Amino acid sequence: MNAKQQAVADRIADYLSENLRLPRENITYDIPLFGDGIGLDSVDSLEIIAGMDLLFGVSLIGAHDAVFRDIRTLSEYIVNNPDFKENIQ
Repeated sequence: MNAKQQAVADRIADYLSENLRLPRENITYDIPLFGDGIGLDSVDSLEIIAGMDLLFGVSLIGAHDAVFRDIRTLSEYIVNNPDFKENIQ
């Protein structure tokens, strides 16, 4: 992971911790977000979609489910998205 992607991944992890009330120390880049990992559900995915648009200007509406596998995958998608803005918020 390059420095830009790591910075995005850290902001995602912080966002999940703050907005979904998850202990930050339990959130790693590779832990699955749904299922047996963190255990998020479909309602939480709506929070993620809204948050990534707010934080980075990237719409995840219609994004493939694989994008939400873990923070590493999500951050890679965001950084490579043409709408990505580094300092939107």
